[in-house]
Amino acid sequence: MDAGPITLFLCGDVMLGRGVDQILPHPGDPALRERYVTDARTYVELAEAAHGPIPWPVGFGWPWGDALEVLGAAAPDAAVINLETGVTRGGEFAPGKGVHYRMTPDNLPALAAARPDVCALSNNHVLDFGRRGLVETLDALAGAGLRTAGAGRDAAEAERPAIVPTGPGRVLVLSFAMPTSGVPPGWAAARRRSGVAVVAEPSAAAAARLTDRVRGLKRPGDIVVASVHWGPNWGYRVSRDEARFAHALIDGGVDVVHGHSSHHPRPAELYRGKLVLYGCGDAVNDYEGISGYERYRDDLRLLYLVSVEPDTGLAAEVRMVPFQARRMRLRYAAYEAVEWLADVLSDVGREVGSRVDRAPDGALLLRPR
Repeated sequence: MDAGPITLFLCGDVMLGRGVDQILPHPGDPALRERYVTDARTYVELAEAAHGPIPWPVGFGWPWGDALEVLGAAAPDAAVINLETGVTRGGEFAPGKGVHYRMTPDNLPALAAARPDVCALSNNHVLDFGRRGLVETLDALAGAGLRTAGAGRDAAEAERPAIVPTGPGRVLVLSFAMPTSGVPPGWAAARRRSGVAVVAEPSAAAAARLTDRVRGLKRPGDIVVASVHWGPNWGYRVSRDEARFAHALIDGGVDVVHGHSSHHPRPAELYRGKLVLYGCGDAVNDYEGISGYERYRDDLRLLYLVSVEPDTGLAAEVRMVPFQARRMRLRYAAYEAVEWLADVLSDVGREVGSRVDRAPDGALLLRPR
C-alpha cells in the first residue's frame, strides 16, 4: 500500500548558546573572549535595544515562538537541524577562534521544544570548548534522546548516519563540513581522535566517496539527506564546484542536499526533481542589534517543510515558511518582509533555474523556472 510522501522539516543553524542561553531558565557562565564583547548578556542588551524588552528568564519554547505552531500543524516525519553550539559546562575556550558558542545541558529542553529527530553536528562551533566539550555535548544529546550525526569520539562515529524510522522506510542523515565554513583543520575526526566529519573540498572524488557509502546504506523506500556545512557567511553566489558537487550527490543516490553555514537563505534548486538547499540561513541566534550586513536582512528566517516521495526521492512540494527574529524569538514575518524575501530568492535563484511563488497562507513555494 502506498504510504504517501514523507514530510521533512529542515532548517539551518540553531545557535542556542551565548545570548540565547542567558535568557533561558538555566543560564551558564556568560564569560566570552571576543574582541569587543566579554559577557554574553551584552547580546541580550543589543536585542532589547533593537526590538524591546525580553522577559528573561523566558520559557524553553521562547526562541522558537510561532514556529512551534507551524511544526505542530505540519507533524513532520523527520526533523533535521544544524545544531551550531556545544552543550557543555566544561572544556576550555578553543584557541585561535574569535567566537565561541555553548549552552548549558540544563537548557536542552529549549532544543527539544522543536522536536528534532536529528542534530547535525559537523560545523565550525561544536568544538568551541574543545574535545572535552564535544564529548559532553554528545553525552548530553544522547541522554536527552536526540540523535546526532557528523561528530563523534572517532571518525567511524562521526561519519555514521543518523537513522529515523518512518514506517515502511527510513530517513538517513549524513552530516559533514567543509573548510570553507571555517572548520579548523585540527577538528577533523580520525581513527583515534574525536572530532567532526570533514570533506576537504567539493570535488568529484569527494562526492564519489560519499555516494559509495550511500549505495552501501540505502534500502528501497529510504530517503537520504546529505547535511553539509559549507561556504561563507554572507553572499548568494553558488560556485560551480558547489553546484557540481551537489548534483553528483543527487546523481549518486542522495535525495536531499541540506546546505547551511550562511547567516541568510541562499538559492535553492530542484535538480532532476530533487531538492538542493545551498544555504538555509540561520534559524535561531542572538544576532539582533548587530550591524554591518543589513542588506541581507538576516533577521528573516526560513523553515523548510519538504514532501518527498519515498520510492523516487522526488520533491513533491517544498514549502518555506518565513519568520522574523524579534526579541530572540521567531515571529511570523510581516507581509512586506515576505514579499522582499520572495523577490530576492526568485532573483538569485535564476542561476540555478528556480523561482519562488507566494502561497495564500504566507508560505513560499519553490518551483522550477
